[in-house]
Amino acid sequence: MKLLSYRSADRRSWGALVDREIVDLGRANPAWPTLAFALGEAGADGIGRAVTAAANTTHRVALDSVELLPAVPDPQKVLCVGLNFEKHRIETGRERTEHPVIFTRFADTFVGHGAPLVRPAASECFDFEGEVALVIGRGGRRIAPEDALAHIAGITCLNDGSIRDFQSHTHQFTPGKNFPATGSMGPWLVTLDEIADLAELELITRLNGAEVQRAPLSDLTYSIPEIVAYCSSWTELRPGDVIATGTPGGIGARREPPLWMELGDVCEVEVSGVGVLRNTILDEG
Repeated sequence: MKLLSYRSADRRSWGALVDREIVDLGRANPAWPTLAFALGEAGADGIGRAVTAAANTTHRVALDSVELLPAVPDPQKVLCVGLNFEKHRIETGRERTEHPVIFTRFADTFVGHGAPLVRPAASECFDFEGEVALVIGRGGRRIAPEDALAHIAGITCLNDGSIRDFQSHTHQFTPGKNFPATGSMGPWLVTLDEIADLAELELITRLNGAEVQRAPLSDLTYSIPEIVAYCSSWTELRPGDVIATGTPGGIGARREPPLWMELGDVCEVEVSGVGVLRNTILDEG
């Protein structure tokens, strides 16, 4: 099941993608105004039953007629794992840490598939970071690694677009990760029941059609169950929360010369079995 959030005219809603049409579950189920809310109230299984119930109604809209929003536009938390592929850690010159490196992004820094990423006027050092993101379906604290998958609703593509000079102002990443419209998420969430093996998912990033990153999730330093367990050890995960699992080696900042995203560029993040997240680059203003 592919679940997405979108804007049509002046209305925001969410639904399930069926044969290039969206079954509008926000309209069919007014008590579930957003995907995150529906995950908390009904879970992925309940949403699946709602899709079946609404599939033959008039609550349908053509995919090509809407503006896609981030797959989950309103997560309470966006947690990002840094340096979680060995090749990327090595290219940055960082030591391996005993625990995952976690930083946060604000939800309002993301745009959806097809919307422009905005290079801020304050910097030319706009870098790509293709990532696989988890969306929490069932919340919890102190989740054991062996129980982690039961708390994940699904997977989406994420571009953790980074302003590298601001990121390196101090040892804290936050400023370089939170300029408006510098990250993207989507085009949709694929529920976990459609993914046979998370470790076998392959992540590919392309800039203007040229491959710049590629890695399977089996190369993660900290596995998905370990990430969920660690994050839930210190914060309560809630339905709709997003966890970005890290980017592979090949980032633009570590190339010679550096490879930055510029006006008119097209960046794609592909996750096998999920889809392709595509955004053009615009300059602020």
